[in-house]
Amino acid sequence: MSAASGRSVPSTWFQWHVRLIHADVRVLDLACGKGIHAIAAAKRGATVVAVDGDATRLQEAERAAQKAKVAVEFVQADLSGAPIPNGPYGFVLQFNYLDRRRLPDFLDAVEPGGYFLAETFLEQQRELGWGPTSDEHLLKTGELWTLLGHFEIVLAREVLETLDGRTKAVASVLARRPPE
Repeated sequence: MSAASGRSVPSTWFQWHVRLIHADVRVLDLACGKGIHAIAAAKRGATVVAVDGDATRLQEAERAAQKAKVAVEFVQADLSGAPIPNGPYGFVLQFNYLDRRRLPDFLDAVEPGGYFLAETFLEQQRELGWGPTSDEHLLKTGELWTLLGHFEIVLAREVLETLDGRTKAVASVLARRPPE
Protein backbone atom coordinates (compact mmCIF):
# COMPACT_ATOMS: atom_id res chain seq x y z
CA MET A 1 0.00 0.00 0.00
CA SER A 2 1.49 3.27 -1.04
CA ALA A 3 0.43 6.44 0.67
CA ALA A 4 -0.12 9.48 -1.49
CA SER A 5 2.20 12.30 -0.60
CA GLY A 6 2.04 15.95 -1.49
CA ARG A 7 5.77 16.26 -0.82
CA SER A 8 8.08 17.24 -3.61
CA VAL A 9 11.30 16.54 -1.70
CA PRO A 10 12.66 13.24 -0.42
CA SER A 11 11.91 12.14 3.12
CA THR A 12 14.16 13.25 5.94
CA TRP A 13 15.27 9.62 6.41
CA PHE A 14 16.36 9.41 2.77
CA GLN A 15 18.19 12.73 3.04
CA TRP A 16 20.12 11.51 6.07
CA HIS A 17 21.52 8.60 4.06
CA VAL A 18 21.72 9.94 0.52
CA ARG A 19 25.53 10.27 0.77
CA LEU A 20 25.70 6.46 0.48
CA ILE A 21 24.22 6.65 -3.01
CA HIS A 22 26.71 7.41 -5.78
CA ALA A 23 27.44 6.81 -9.46
CA ASP A 24 28.53 3.18 -9.05
CA VAL A 25 25.31 2.13 -7.30
CA ARG A 26 22.24 0.47 -8.80
CA VAL A 27 19.08 1.57 -6.98
CA LEU A 28 15.63 -0.02 -6.93
CA ASP A 29 12.81 2.21 -5.68
CA LEU A 30 9.74 0.14 -4.74
CA ALA A 31 6.29 1.78 -4.84
CA CYS A 32 8.01 4.89 -6.15
CA GLY A 33 4.87 6.98 -6.54
CA LYS A 34 5.80 10.26 -8.19
CA GLY A 35 9.49 9.29 -8.22
CA ILE A 36 10.80 11.71 -5.62
CA HIS A 37 13.37 9.30 -4.15
CA ALA A 38 14.23 7.72 -7.51
CA ILE A 39 14.96 11.12 -9.05
CA ALA A 40 17.06 12.18 -6.05
CA ALA A 41 19.13 8.98 -6.37
CA ALA A 42 19.55 9.54 -10.13
CA LYS A 43 20.77 13.10 -9.45
CA ARG A 44 23.59 11.49 -7.44
CA GLY A 45 24.59 9.54 -10.56
CA ALA A 46 23.07 6.17 -9.58
CA THR A 47 21.46 3.86 -12.10
CA VAL A 48 17.83 3.76 -10.97
CA VAL A 49 14.88 1.46 -11.59
CA ALA A 50 11.60 2.62 -10.04
CA VAL A 51 8.47 0.48 -9.78
CA ASP A 52 4.87 1.44 -9.10
CA GLY A 53 1.47 0.05 -10.02
CA ASP A 54 -0.16 3.43 -10.66
CA ALA A 55 0.24 4.52 -14.30
CA THR A 56 -0.79 8.11 -13.57
CA ARG A 57 1.84 8.51 -10.87
CA LEU A 58 4.48 6.97 -13.13
CA GLN A 59 3.62 9.47 -15.87
CA GLU A 60 4.09 12.29 -13.35
CA ALA A 61 7.38 10.70 -12.28
CA GLU A 62 8.60 10.44 -15.87
CA ARG A 63 7.81 14.13 -16.46
CA ALA A 64 9.61 15.08 -13.23
CA ALA A 65 12.68 13.04 -14.24
CA GLN A 66 12.75 14.71 -17.66
CA LYS A 67 12.47 18.13 -16.01
CA ALA A 68 15.33 17.19 -13.65
CA LYS A 69 17.33 15.94 -16.66
CA VAL A 70 18.00 12.52 -15.13
CA ALA A 71 17.47 9.01 -16.42
CA VAL A 72 15.26 6.68 -14.41
CA GLU A 73 13.81 3.43 -15.71
CA PHE A 74 10.16 3.49 -14.59
CA VAL A 75 8.34 0.14 -14.52
CA GLN A 76 4.60 -0.24 -14.09
CA ALA A 77 3.96 -3.40 -12.07
CA ASP A 78 1.80 -4.63 -9.23
CA LEU A 79 4.32 -5.27 -6.46
CA SER A 80 2.00 -7.73 -4.75
CA GLY A 81 2.96 -10.35 -7.34
CA ALA A 82 5.17 -9.01 -10.11
CA PRO A 83 8.77 -10.22 -10.34
CA ILE A 84 11.43 -7.83 -9.11
CA PRO A 85 13.25 -6.13 -12.03
CA ASN A 86 16.65 -7.71 -12.70
CA GLY A 87 18.92 -7.21 -9.72
CA PRO A 88 20.84 -7.25 -7.62
CA TYR A 89 20.88 -3.67 -6.38
CA GLY A 90 23.26 -1.81 -4.11
CA PHE A 91 20.28 0.02 -2.65
CA VAL A 92 16.64 -0.96 -2.38
CA LEU A 93 14.34 1.87 -1.30
CA GLN A 94 10.88 1.35 0.19
CA PHE A 95 9.01 4.43 1.42
CA ASN A 96 5.39 4.58 2.61
CA TYR A 97 4.78 1.03 1.47
CA LEU A 98 4.41 -2.24 3.34
CA ASP A 99 3.92 -5.78 2.05
CA ARG A 100 5.11 -8.23 4.68
CA ARG A 101 4.54 -11.21 2.36
CA ARG A 102 6.82 -9.80 -0.37
CA LEU A 103 9.46 -8.28 1.91
CA PRO A 104 11.76 -11.36 1.64
CA ASP A 105 11.72 -10.92 -2.18
CA PHE A 106 12.55 -7.23 -1.82
CA LEU A 107 15.42 -8.02 0.53
CA ASP A 108 16.71 -10.70 -1.88
CA ALA A 109 17.11 -7.92 -4.47
CA VAL A 110 19.85 -6.31 -2.33
CA GLU A 111 23.36 -7.35 -3.35
CA PRO A 112 25.80 -8.62 -0.71
CA GLY A 113 27.12 -5.56 1.12
CA GLY A 114 24.21 -3.47 -0.20
CA TYR A 115 21.56 -1.56 1.71
CA PHE A 116 17.82 -1.64 2.33
CA LEU A 117 16.50 1.83 3.19
CA ALA A 118 12.88 1.94 4.29
CA GLU A 119 10.35 4.04 6.10
CA THR A 120 6.69 3.30 6.62
CA PHE A 121 3.81 4.00 8.94
CA LEU A 122 3.27 2.70 12.45
CA GLU A 123 -0.10 1.79 13.98
CA GLN A 124 -0.08 5.13 15.81
CA GLN A 125 -0.70 6.78 12.40
CA ARG A 126 -4.43 6.00 12.77
CA GLU A 127 -4.66 8.50 15.62
CA LEU A 128 -3.27 11.27 13.39
CA GLY A 129 -6.24 11.25 11.02
CA TRP A 130 -4.53 10.62 7.69
CA GLY A 131 -2.65 7.84 5.92
CA PRO A 132 -3.28 4.11 6.02
CA THR A 133 -5.67 2.60 8.56
CA SER A 134 -5.49 -1.13 7.81
CA ASP A 135 -3.41 -3.44 10.03
CA GLU A 136 -2.05 -4.88 6.78
CA HIS A 137 -0.37 -1.54 6.01
CA LEU A 138 0.74 -0.45 9.48
CA LEU A 139 3.67 -1.68 11.53
CA LYS A 140 3.50 -2.56 15.20
CA THR A 141 6.07 -0.90 17.46
CA GLY A 142 9.39 -2.74 17.05
CA GLU A 143 8.12 -4.92 14.19
CA LEU A 144 10.20 -3.59 11.29
CA TRP A 145 13.52 -4.83 12.67
CA THR A 146 12.08 -8.33 13.15
CA LEU A 147 11.16 -8.54 9.45
CA LEU A 148 14.70 -8.00 8.16
CA GLY A 149 16.07 -11.51 8.69
CA HIS A 150 19.86 -11.71 8.52
CA PHE A 151 20.34 -8.04 7.57
CA GLU A 152 22.47 -5.93 9.91
CA ILE A 153 20.59 -2.93 11.30
CA VAL A 154 22.87 0.06 10.73
CA LEU A 155 20.46 2.66 12.06
CA ALA A 156 16.77 2.59 12.93
CA ARG A 157 14.15 4.76 14.55
CA GLU A 158 10.49 5.00 15.40
CA VAL A 159 9.27 8.58 15.62
CA LEU A 160 6.50 11.09 15.36
CA GLU A 161 7.82 13.52 12.76
CA THR A 162 6.17 16.73 11.59
CA LEU A 163 6.80 17.73 7.99
CA ASP A 164 4.83 20.08 5.77
CA GLY A 165 2.48 20.78 8.68
CA ARG A 166 1.48 17.12 9.12
CA THR A 167 2.65 14.72 11.79
CA LYS A 168 3.39 11.13 10.85
CA ALA A 169 4.21 8.08 12.95
CA VAL A 170 6.89 6.06 11.18
CA ALA A 171 9.45 3.33 11.56
CA SER A 172 12.63 3.87 9.55
CA VAL A 173 15.58 1.59 8.94
CA LEU A 174 18.91 1.47 7.15
CA ALA A 175 19.93 -2.18 7.01
CA ARG A 176 22.90 -3.80 5.29
CA ARG A 177 23.01 -7.24 3.71
CA PRO A 178 26.13 -9.00 4.97
CA PRO A 179 28.89 -9.41 2.38
CA GLU A 180 29.28 -12.98 1.14
